Amino acid sequence: MGKKNQRERILQYINDFGSITNLDAIRDLGCQRLASRISELKKMGYPIIGEFETGKNRYGEPTHYKRYSMMKQ
Repeated sequence: MGKKNQRERILQYINDFGSITNLDAIRDLGCQRLASRISELKKMGYPIIGEFETGKNRYGEPTHYKRYSMMKQ
């Protein structure tokens, strides 16, 4: 099998770890356009959902980001 594309890697990541965030995608997969790839996967029929989470940046300030996972069937 050849090299996996970004969509395939994202699906594998969600399967392996349960979810993915933009930071995960950049750091672990080198994917800088996670929302675009998620949109493509949804159009292909994958039941991916996104939920906003709140965290803190390195200065202790609140930050918001989206975590994507597969919808429970």
